[in-house]
Amino acid sequence: MKKKRLRNQAEVLRDEMHMHHLLKDLLKKKPLTIPEISAALNVPSSEVVMWVMAMMRYGSITSMPKGRIDDYYQYRLTEE
Repeated sequence: MKKKRLRNQAEVLRDEMHMHHLLKDLLKKKPLTIPEISAALNVPSSEVVMWVMAMMRYGSITSMPKGRIDDYYQYRLTEE
């Protein structure tokens, strides 16, 4: 199995605004975790983390409370 090369952070950030639209479309349907978003968009979870954290900083999305301490956070759109 060939290891996939990680993209440079500058390349990931260049795609940020485009990916925000895709993330918003996904999160309109239901709250998702980072691994679920990664699978839906077919991108590495390390890139999804950067985009999700940026959207949280902008106030576009928020995390939901976790049921168990070892669960993943689910993210949803912030109500406007």
